[in-house]
Amino acid sequence: MARPRATNYDDKRRAILERSAELFSEYGYDRASMNKIAEACGVSKANLYHYYKDKDELLFDVIRSHLEALLAVVKAAQRPELPPDAQLRELVAALLEAYRDADAQHNVQISSLRFLSPPRQTALKSIERELVHTFADAVAAVAPQLKGTALLKPVTMSLFGMVNWHYLWFSDGGAMSRADYAELVTRLIADGARDLFARAPAPPTKRAAARRR
Repeated sequence: MARPRATNYDDKRRAILERSAELFSEYGYDRASMNKIAEACGVSKANLYHYYKDKDELLFDVIRSHLEALLAVVKAAQRPELPPDAQLRELVAALLEAYRDADAQHNVQISSLRFLSPPRQTALKSIERELVHTFADAVAAVAPQLKGTALLKPVTMSLFGMVNWHYLWFSDGGAMSRADYAELVTRLIADGARDLFARAPAPPTKRAAARRR
């Protein structure tokens, strides 16, 4: 007969994920043992295995829950009735807000996803791609000339570069708020992309670029 779950099972599981993310971020995945995680969570190692059968499953769940939370927040921020620039700003602001108090999870996603098995990496990268596609559509809306060109992905990933690494220098309560930074990122991407097309010949389409390779 299967052991019944405690009424606070989900709360304890979330607490384990949060503490594990902090340990993976601080020590690295390879040095954060299940013993260390159990001690930090205030549970026995046997009790920890009641929630997660191994460290691989624990790492996967840390990253999966983080990515799913980001995607849910961004999807909720989609408002098709807004002008393109305003919509992009809403998405950037939503992503920045979702990163609040999630530095450890974000760092683990960047540094430790590679330690997972190929099938688990594939599952997580699928969520990442959906997040990228959502922003790529918003970027293409503010600069329609990007649609179907080889530049759409680099411009979109440049946006992620500005947002994903902000935790290394950004400080809540500093001179710039998250809303201010969302506006700055939006202006750099939107105005920069439009200015690019105003000054240079149209870039090759993805198909033409592939033929040249």
